[in-house]
Amino acid sequence: MTWLLVVAIAFAFVNGVNDGGALLSVGLSVRGHRPLTGLFIAAGAVAVAPLVVGTAVATTLADRLVTFDGQDGQVALGVAVVAAVAVTWLLAARGLPTSLTLAVVGAIAGAGVGARLPVTWGTVALVLLLAAVAPVIGLLVARGLGRVVTAWPSRGVLHRRVRRWHRAGFLLQCLAYGANDGQKMLAVLAVAVGTVGASGVPVVGWQLTAVAVAFLVGAMVGLPRVARTIGAGVVPSRPHEAVVTEMSSATVVLATGAVGSPVSMTQAISGGLVGSVLDRGKGSVRWRTVAQLGLAWVATLPSAFVVAGAATGVALAVS
Repeated sequence: MTWLLVVAIAFAFVNGVNDGGALLSVGLSVRGHRPLTGLFIAAGAVAVAPLVVGTAVATTLADRLVTFDGQDGQVALGVAVVAAVAVTWLLAARGLPTSLTLAVVGAIAGAGVGARLPVTWGTVALVLLLAAVAPVIGLLVARGLGRVVTAWPSRGVLHRRVRRWHRAGFLLQCLAYGANDGQKMLAVLAVAVGTVGASGVPVVGWQLTAVAVAFLVGAMVGLPRVARTIGAGVVPSRPHEAVVTEMSSATVVLATGAVGSPVSMTQAISGGLVGSVLDRGKGSVRWRTVAQLGLAWVATLPSAFVVAGAATGVALAVS
């Protein structure tokens, strides 16, 4: 269906707007960090990661939460995508980079209920559990890694070591994004063009290229707003703390992606930011902003579920 293909490409663009700035913002404190170069690396990772680590997360979103068979299934998926974007943008309009991944999971489940399609509630529950603990695990990993970094003996100049490790940390973070929550774009496109099979979502070159280009354009549009919120809103991080955040968030997201569970990179980054600076004292964290982010995450999934369920029911009734 042509209209669903358009929705899928537009969805990749929205992912770039929402997630691109979050990926880059942490490293902005590192000397020599070039945002434009980072955007191209992030978009490249979106295309390359499925070739390296597979499409387990895309398969979960496309087929294991709800099976979108037939014309009703395609309508339900289209409504779910629009509902997820609408809820995310309404919250983001307040300057909060909420979790588009949570919105997608909630909207897919809601659309499945609205279309009376079978919903695998056990898989939904597992995804929600891992999404809930991801920022906490990111915090703990970042705190432990931060202590190791500060205690590590070295004769090198600090800023040179930081720049070196930042390159590795940023590449790992981008790979993690492409391997996990970046695959929601691939999942929607695969369903739109009907390439989801018994073995899950296949790796198709033109699909990877399409989502990567749309993501890149969206990231260029959304970088300034989201970067300001994540980079300075939660905590003003120092260069070595930025590297710790990149490493810890990448570790968490790669681990969940290995079991096929979509987790928000934004959540993992936020948890990593907090954990990386706790040794400076709790006063270093802007807890009010952390609470606002948490509230946005909590509100995202049920809102997307209700909106997608109601909209799907109406869409199918009038179609």
